[in-house]
Amino acid sequence: MVIVISILVSGCAYYSFTGASIPEHLATVAIPLVEDNTVSTVTGMDAEMTQLLIDRFVRQTRLSLDQGETSADALLTVVITRYSNQPTSVSGNEQATRNRVTIGARVVYTDQAMSQELFSRTFSAYEEYDPFDPSQEETAAFAVLEKIADDVFTAATSNW
Repeated sequence: MVIVISILVSGCAYYSFTGASIPEHLATVAIPLVEDNTVSTVTGMDAEMTQLLIDRFVRQTRLSLDQGETSADALLTVVITRYSNQPTSVSGNEQATRNRVTIGARVVYTDQAMSQELFSRTFSAYEEYDPFDPSQEETAAFAVLEKIADDVFTAATSNW
């Protein structure tokens, strides 16, 4: 019984109850403001995405947020590189009845304690909305950012 408990306790070094695993040597993460390199009508995507990532990495892991990009054990940098808003369904009178917001983001996750890049990937997601309600575009865009933040978090915490 003691051996089983010892194995379980030692196995927890990389595991949290959310399923996220972080190497033991990482204690802090820096997540600078996401850079938005797109031209879109939706404002605040940079701040929204930054907050979504901070919420996931700080609230769902044992990592604490470090404001210093160079002093943190891990660094997560994100650039929103693509934003498109296109019709996906058109009525008989050639009017869009559904639109799709697609967002792409380039993410680099670096283990600065070990001086190695953990991954450098592009993430993309989409959400459809009713174009007859102009406020729906922003709602759809923020839903897409949620999906991308979830995908980034999963990629960063499941490779151990």
